[in-house]
Amino acid sequence: MDQQTLLLSLESFLDINPLKNFKILFDNLDASHLDIRPSSGRKPFSRQSLLRALIFKNLKGLPTLTELVNELKDNPSAAIRCGFNILKPLPSVERFSSFLKNMSNRELQKIRIQLIHNLIHLSVITGEYLSIDSCAIPAHVKENNLKTNVKSRFSKTRIPKGSPDARLGIMVIYPTANKKKILYFWGFRDHVVIDAKEELPIWQITKPADVHESLMFIPIFKLIQDEFHFDIKAVMGDGIYDTSAILKYIIKDLKAKPRISRNPRNTQNQPNLQFSKTGNPICLARLEMMNRGSYYDKKQNRRRRKWVCPLHYSKKYAHQFIVCPAFHPKFFSQKGCYVCIRIDQDIRSEIDYGSTSFKTDIKLRSGSERVFSRLFNVCMQNPPVIGFNAVSNYAIIAHITVLLVALTAAKNNMKDKIRFIKSFLPNFNP
Repeated sequence: MDQQTLLLSLESFLDINPLKNFKILFDNLDASHLDIRPSSGRKPFSRQSLLRALIFKNLKGLPTLTELVNELKDNPSAAIRCGFNILKPLPSVERFSSFLKNMSNRELQKIRIQLIHNLIHLSVITGEYLSIDSCAIPAHVKENNLKTNVKSRFSKTRIPKGSPDARLGIMVIYPTANKKKILYFWGFRDHVVIDAKEELPIWQITKPADVHESLMFIPIFKLIQDEFHFDIKAVMGDGIYDTSAILKYIIKDLKAKPRISRNPRNTQNQPNLQFSKTGNPICLARLEMMNRGSYYDKKQNRRRRKWVCPLHYSKKYAHQFIVCPAFHPKFFSQKGCYVCIRIDQDIRSEIDYGSTSFKTDIKLRSGSERVFSRLFNVCMQNPPVIGFNAVSNYAIIAHITVLLVALTAAKNNMKDKIRFIKSFLPNFNP
């Protein structure tokens, strides 16, 4: 059906001139492997054609599958460009939903990765400066609609019936420039690494919303290096990735400069803490605390030494005081106060915070926001399907759409237009 022609040009008749460029776009999409495996049941539509139609939906800004189906019915030229036979029934909403729900996520990832390889071959993507971030993908459940009356709306133990795969997460919004607001939602989170110079996504993984971003950093970068073998110079990220394990991985394994914003919670050095001549901390009651040994904090990947209240652990002080002289509340609720101090070397001492190089590199992190803006512009944050696999596939197709436009622009010597997602095809004159 790719070779279908019409005696009368529908583009001219219906005044849909931009559609002629979709053929050029889809010529750069290698998705033939999707139709190799035969399907059972009803006579299947070409998976390659279904994928093209969903890319068409993204570029046209159609928010729902119903609108996509109506567009294909009302515009035969669009259906032909996607590879459908207009003399036969076109796919229904259910066929598109089934494609997103049952399509192998790995098969779509192959297409996305191949697009990245093509862009690397054209020297569009270098991978020298990478930035990592994530975005929320709320599920279509009544719990996310604050106008509905739902008991225990954001309780972790209450899984939404409308999307059992969705999990509870948080997203940060800024109603005003200086005000931050944290919102809860049920859904998923798309973890994305971008080429910070060209502002193109090079890796993407969708996970339930309760998967912490810092846990995804090392696995994602291992996949990136196994596939592309980038010579990375710097890695950018916000404070949520400021952990010792991540910083060590960037420096020791990636051989790159970490440009991660400092998280104040990881840099507190307890400035009001005083020490005795023997090196033990002094508590609020002006008593020398007792050393209870050291331990390894697996969560923070560091070694700490713990000091405890002497009134509970020292007979010397126990006979002198009935209660804590400072009336510390923990004296009654637990065995007094305690202090844990890091005793190994902090990897952050090797990072040139505040240098001109650090400030210049970390500015590239703002490119992540623009990449997400383009992905949202092709409806990635508003999936018309439910279920983890369907949402994951829908997110991958949004990334494929962005990369396919970039590749088409690059192949036609228009590298300055690789980020013009929706305006490229209508204004493209080959």
